[in-house]
Amino acid sequence: MYFVRSILGILLLTVSLNLTGAPNAASIVRHRSNLCLPPWCPFFFLQDKTMGDSKALDDKYNIEAAEVLANEAQHLPITEAAPIYEQLLTLFPTAAKYWKQYVEAHMAVNNDDATKQIFSRCLLNCLQIPLWRCYIRFIKMANESKGLEGQEETRKAFDFMLNYVGADIASGPIWMEYITFLKSLPALSTQEESQRMTAVRKVYQKAIVTPTHHIEQLWRDYENFENSVSRQLAKGLLSEYQPKFNSARAVYRERKKYVDEIDWNMLAVPPSGSYKEEVQWMAWKRLLAFEKGNPQRIDSASSNKRIIFTYEQCLMYLYHYPDIWYDYATWHAKSGSVDTAVKLFQRALKALPDSEMLRYAYAELEESRGAIQSAKKIYESLLGDDVNTTTLAHIQFIRFLRRTEGVEAARKYFLDARKSPNCTYHVYVAYAMMAFCLDKDREIAHNVFEAGLKRFMHEPLYILEYADFLTRLNDDRNIRALFERALSSLPPEESVEVWKRFAQFEQTYGDLASMLKVEQRRKEALSRTGEEGASALEGSLQDVVSRYSFMDLWPCSSKDLDHLARQEWLAKNMDKKVEKLALPNGPGSVDKDYAGLISNSTVSAKVVNPDVSKMVIYDPRQKSETLPSTTSSGVPAAYSNLSNPAAAIVGGGMTNAFDEILKATPPALVAFLASLPVVEGPTPDVDVVLSICLQSDIPAGQTGKLGTSAVQLSGGPVPTTSVLSGSSKSHPMPGGAPFKTTRDRQAGKRKDLDRQEDDETATVQSQPLPRDVFRIRQIQKSRGGTTTKARGVTTSQTGSASYGSALSGDLSGSTG
Repeated sequence: MYFVRSILGILLLTVSLNLTGAPNAASIVRHRSNLCLPPWCPFFFLQDKTMGDSKALDDKYNIEAAEVLANEAQHLPITEAAPIYEQLLTLFPTAAKYWKQYVEAHMAVNNDDATKQIFSRCLLNCLQIPLWRCYIRFIKMANESKGLEGQEETRKAFDFMLNYVGADIASGPIWMEYITFLKSLPALSTQEESQRMTAVRKVYQKAIVTPTHHIEQLWRDYENFENSVSRQLAKGLLSEYQPKFNSARAVYRERKKYVDEIDWNMLAVPPSGSYKEEVQWMAWKRLLAFEKGNPQRIDSASSNKRIIFTYEQCLMYLYHYPDIWYDYATWHAKSGSVDTAVKLFQRALKALPDSEMLRYAYAELEESRGAIQSAKKIYESLLGDDVNTTTLAHIQFIRFLRRTEGVEAARKYFLDARKSPNCTYHVYVAYAMMAFCLDKDREIAHNVFEAGLKRFMHEPLYILEYADFLTRLNDDRNIRALFERALSSLPPEESVEVWKRFAQFEQTYGDLASMLKVEQRRKEALSRTGEEGASALEGSLQDVVSRYSFMDLWPCSSKDLDHLARQEWLAKNMDKKVEKLALPNGPGSVDKDYAGLISNSTVSAKVVNPDVSKMVIYDPRQKSETLPSTTSSGVPAAYSNLSNPAAAIVGGGMTNAFDEILKATPPALVAFLASLPVVEGPTPDVDVVLSICLQSDIPAGQTGKLGTSAVQLSGGPVPTTSVLSGSSKSHPMPGGAPFKTTRDRQAGKRKDLDRQEDDETATVQSQPLPRDVFRIRQIQKSRGGTTTKARGVTTSQTGSASYGSALSGDLSGSTG
């Protein structure tokens, strides 16, 4: 009956989860408890059945799910909890807290055989103090009634434990517990008492030189112990160990800084690139570097023991990191323990069986110490079955055979490998170059390339590798024949690099006629693949630069190169310009101010138009989906028909938003933006920008609240706020939306709201003039002519002006 209920529970859970979508840990555990699912129906089985492959793979190491399952297992009988623990520990074999829960569940029901088996599986791989204290507690309970024999077994267990985890910074309680145990041993004679005191003294002397959290407490206990035995003897012993204790205490303080950065509750999961994982990786690296520096200046054997302990602890948390396994193994190899390094690589491959990097590193170690057969087995494991063998595995095995067994073994395997369905052109190139460079056999290399050409004529990279080989042979006739054969079979869109190499070859080795001929043929072939059409057939100065350059030497300056590159880009996009500026509402809807904006964008031949199709509005105050859509009530009806060309190009979904922004833009601001030229390069020419601004005809507005009229100046329009306050304060952006600095936005946000409430029809000219007297005086000094006063501040303008840096507010430049 229970079995039937379990099957029905699984079916109901699967149906419910399929209806509700991908489950999380809490939902599955809730369904499990509600439906009384058996323990042999694990959580991860349900995940695999209800989630997609990628989702199931991601959730295989789901920390939240593991914690929920572990908590659930604690409240179940051991017979039901055991399968859950086994599955958890299959995924997290170094999770000491799960091992501890598992073994404590068996200890609670006095299942000594299962407890011993679990300890034998986990102790040496989980060097964590709580787990080991659980072990010593079990040993003491098991030997409590065995008398002297049990005491001896317990003492050996303490020594075994301290040998593995005695260097832990949290091992102080273990040292104290061992000392207490030794003091509690009965002594029936003076000799036994002396032996007991000697054993206690040795443990104390080891504990006080170990950097732990309880080192100072241990030192005080040691002082009391020695003084209780013999004050005269204590003085000499304490003076001898005082410097060692001081050194250990100083190292403890330094070590604690590194240990505090480590998350000791972290579960070992494959690296996902998260910030937390990177922080933990760096914390462990710093601790390992600290221990390798031997800060306590102890003997090398003791220092190496601490380094090994730190690596083993690190692997509990970075179990899936191949670089940690590699560092650990190579450190052993450099220290002279090659056999230990081999065992570590074997452990690493059990932990990470899919890591090709570790397999190659392991094979390299075996080959370096002369174990050729062992290395060969590793390479053969990389080859696997013929279906899943990678091209790189073929190449590396050929090289290995060439190094260890000679030319014939490598050639024999190459002949077999080329029959593999996974064999690519890389295998042909690798073997041909090996035969040419190592065996000095150019004929075999040439034959291999020719054999590969019949199979990989469609691979441009193979053609280029073959051409490089023929270039080394100085076989110009066959090189030209190779290029001609390849270009006749390759489609034009895949032949770009081959044509480029052909042209370079003729530039280096051909005469002028052949060089120009190949260049023309290249243009004719590639013109059919691009959008340039007939314009691509025309010669340019760029071709001359390409023909007469060598390595990093150019027949022109870097400035000329930039200029030529800009001209080439302009030439390619010359016909696209009208399309980019086409308005979605038709030409009849273009306002005269907006027409001025378009016409001014083509005033100067030097201006480089930006590729507006890749430009987006940046406004940190709001997201793109929350762009303002309200219009000002005072905007003339003519602006309702305007559309932003950039918005039309970026995408139809953004057109309406930019249209709304343009509708809300005051006419004076539109006129001001229309007078601005298109920027040439990343930095505008300040002189050109200011000259066009001064010569433009910006309509004058009322000053409104100032109570004084803004008089139209003879040399041009009234300067707007953005002009007087420096061009660094506001930059035109696509769609007419100015970009302001953070300080200006914060200061002006409240003013804009108040001004909109007071008078929604106010224009840019109705805003108060800037109060920066220093900048206005700079403008006054640079001008000499008619002046206009507003709010007691004098401004002037003539037909010429001299300006300096726009960023500093000190304007420089001249207009005639």
